[in-house]
Amino acid sequence: MNKLVIDVTNEKIFLMIITEDNIYNITKENTKINYEKITLILKDFLHLNSLKLEDIQKIYVNRGPGSFAGIRNSLSVVKGINVARNVDYYCYSFEDFKDQKDVKYEDIPNLCDKFKIKKNLIKPIYLS
Repeated sequence: MNKLVIDVTNEKIFLMIITEDNIYNITKENTKINYEKITLILKDFLHLNSLKLEDIQKIYVNRGPGSFAGIRNSLSVVKGINVARNVDYYCYSFEDFKDQKDVKYEDIPNLCDKFKIKKNLIKPIYLS
């Protein structure tokens, strides 16, 4: 099962693909222009790793706290993928895992299972 982790709440856009055999990730500057290009960045990242959107079974997107524009755009992209491809998504926050030490992005899918993060539910946390 291929999983996609998206985090655009901070200074960098972070994408990670977790496959059965490998983990791939990239970071990009988190600028207004890149917010608008997040779908192109995602498409290029998938292509770079010989994958297509159809190859992704689950998406994990950081819901904040963080940048309003980043969260809004990433959630919109994920919701669009859900509508178009029926891919389940999980909106996590690192605050959901505050009892865990040294949480890494590759841990997110297992932590979402462990902490029973509900699928296909969006509750963003914006910074004021």
